[in-house]
Amino acid sequence: MKKLGNYILGNWTEGAGDGTLLYDSVTGEVVAAATAKGLDFSDILAYGRATGSPALRKMTFQERGNMLKKLAMYLLKRKEQFYEISYRTGATRTDSWIDIEGGFGNLFANASLRRNFPNQTFHVDGEPVDLSRGGNFMGHHIMVPKRGVAIHINAFNFPVWGMLEKCAVNWMAGVAAVVKPATATSFLTEAVVREIIASGILPEGALQLICGSARSILDGVESQDVVTFTGSAETGRLLKAHPRIIQEAVPFNMEADSLNCSVLGEDAEPGSPEFNLFVKEVRKEMTVKCGQKCTAIRRIIVPEHLLEDVQIALGQSLSKVAIGNPTVEGVRMGALASKDQVEEVKQKIRELTQTADIVYGSLDEVEVLGADFEKGAFLSPILLLEKDPRKNQGVHEIEAFGPVSTLMPYKDLDEAIELAQMGKGSLCCSIATYDDQIAREFVIGAASHHGRILVLNRENARESTGHGSPLPNLVHGGPGRAGGGEEMGGMRGIKHYLQRCAVQGTPSTLTAVTGIYQAGAKVKEPERHPFRYHFEDLEVGMSILTHKRTITDSDIQNFANLTWDVFYAHTDITSLKGSIFERRAAHGYFLLAAAAGLFVSPAKGPVGANYGIDECRFLRPVYHDDTIQVRLTCKEKRERDTKGREHPSGVVKWYVEVFDQDQELVAMATILTLVQKKSPFPEYSKDYVQEKLYQLTEQHTAQWGSLTPQHMVEHLEWAFLIALEKIQAPILTPPEKIEKYQDWLYTYQPIVHNYANPLLRKGKLEDLRYDDLESAKTALLRAMDDIEAFFKNNPDATVPHPIYGHLDRYMWELISRKHIHHHFEQFGL
Repeated sequence: MKKLGNYILGNWTEGAGDGTLLYDSVTGEVVAAATAKGLDFSDILAYGRATGSPALRKMTFQERGNMLKKLAMYLLKRKEQFYEISYRTGATRTDSWIDIEGGFGNLFANASLRRNFPNQTFHVDGEPVDLSRGGNFMGHHIMVPKRGVAIHINAFNFPVWGMLEKCAVNWMAGVAAVVKPATATSFLTEAVVREIIASGILPEGALQLICGSARSILDGVESQDVVTFTGSAETGRLLKAHPRIIQEAVPFNMEADSLNCSVLGEDAEPGSPEFNLFVKEVRKEMTVKCGQKCTAIRRIIVPEHLLEDVQIALGQSLSKVAIGNPTVEGVRMGALASKDQVEEVKQKIRELTQTADIVYGSLDEVEVLGADFEKGAFLSPILLLEKDPRKNQGVHEIEAFGPVSTLMPYKDLDEAIELAQMGKGSLCCSIATYDDQIAREFVIGAASHHGRILVLNRENARESTGHGSPLPNLVHGGPGRAGGGEEMGGMRGIKHYLQRCAVQGTPSTLTAVTGIYQAGAKVKEPERHPFRYHFEDLEVGMSILTHKRTITDSDIQNFANLTWDVFYAHTDITSLKGSIFERRAAHGYFLLAAAAGLFVSPAKGPVGANYGIDECRFLRPVYHDDTIQVRLTCKEKRERDTKGREHPSGVVKWYVEVFDQDQELVAMATILTLVQKKSPFPEYSKDYVQEKLYQLTEQHTAQWGSLTPQHMVEHLEWAFLIALEKIQAPILTPPEKIEKYQDWLYTYQPIVHNYANPLLRKGKLEDLRYDDLESAKTALLRAMDDIEAFFKNNPDATVPHPIYGHLDRYMWELISRKHIHHHFEQFGL
């Protein structure tokens, strides 16, 4: 029998003893055994703190984000093996998609958040605060990774998503994780973790896994750790009260199962799109994952005059759901996680039926396809009716964690809100209505008791992610019974693993600390205009003070005519009485444009384009005959992804200050530009090639591959001869891939070593065309002259390339730069 491994202290380790048997919830067969007996949990946590977290903390947000993206892509390619295992948890293909690819989606979503963080190992939070009248004392907040580990105690229902939605966030923050999945379905978690570890993408110690009971794991937590829990509210409260959690003041985030509700709006009559959407959504939430979702709809709140209509419609809809083996075609609801879970759900249903009636489904039997009802953990969807939900509190307190939901009536919207609140705190809630006033009143009234509210109607139905789907960029959690916690939520989630610290000092000191220029800090006078520097060479604080410009009356009137902005302050001086303006004032946007005219370096260079404006303030009017001067300062640098036919670049934020003739600040702005990064390849030129060829001798040997110096030179000439069509060669790349291949030319990725050119002989060198190396060098330089003459005479022409298709002059130069660099590097030139 297979025993699940625990990945701890850098190794896969089996726990002692026989362990707990884990069963296939469809067939009842034993899948594996899980045990963590004999493991030292304190050592495991210490290893994460000492090994995994320091490695992650050294990485910038951009590096962590790219790590998550790489991991997501790696796992996505291997998804089918996880689906096969997931079926054994009772999940259908759709259920598994939510768990598996939904988990990978969290990695992708959090990876994309790297763009919102500085290119540093820590985050600068919020805006600076001026703490003095003289401007020499200020404050700012930074957020640094906590120096502990994240301990994730997860539920059985989402063995993949439950792990990755949490880990994606703590990894992005720079904190290692120790994952304790629920034992019943931990065989799927273990399979995914094995692939993660095998990938080698994460730093060692960034992820540890414990399969099996770990009741004493919280005994070793410390103040810098973070504990998260997903599961029942009762278990969560016990863990939260652990003496060590209290003693060390360890952050504890609880996301507990809750009695989520869905409300049918008073306007949604039978036959309306909203009525049909409501029925469909409730059926989906009852049957997806067999209702084993912390966000599933447990309470169905409908107008009292529509109670019978909803009951009939839901019964008809549920009767169409095929139940059975998830691998059988047509099955839409599989099995619960275990037979123990079935019995627990049945017990909760019996408690609910003390006051409510079962109006659909049976506790004792259900028709299943491709499976044995007696062997599997199957249960019919159960719809109950509670006629007096204000009097009978059980429906608001008892949760049957399975395909179970209870109908209840409401008299008016106020009562619907009251019933929603009686759940005492839920993860989510929804209302189906096409009346925005009803939506507004309900949302504002119910929001205090819910972590998320979906308003569903005919306009968003096609694009809606549904009642029960937490999204990476929205908060997941809820007040009261739901645990009082909050996770995910984009940047908010990441900040749970960062420690916020207020820093006070001079603007120059805080510029040095934060890596972001603070107004009033000392500036750096560069040797040349800042726009002449590549992204890597720009330094925060680099600054220039421009020459001056006097604003004339004609400037203002011409700008008004050009833009059609004829606001009275710029065009009608007879209307200024009682306004803040004394004379004809310049347009604010003219000032911004004039400032750009003063600070821009016009020649082509690394600055590629204006990327936007973060902030802009016009502090006092500028009148005709006033003189302005501008200080441009590099404020911040941000990494940026590039794609398509664009060279790698970053975003640079520039702080722009506009002064008048009295040196009073009249306007300020933060503008963004795209600044190109330095190419690792030399410029394409005959002089460069000639210089390197002069260094090349027959005594040089290749650092990889089998080329001799002469073979290498003749190979480079061969590429030129193909472009000049003096040698005929077919284009081997399929047409549908040409664009992607040509896009690659714009990247700074080199040609890989030992690349197998499909046009060359395999395992054998080509025949030499020239008598000696010097003759080959001469031929190569002549071919370069020929291609130069060709493009000079035919500037719009293209030349063929067997891999990259037809290339214009610029793309030809790009591939030539890479190709020449590749082979010169091969010979140590």
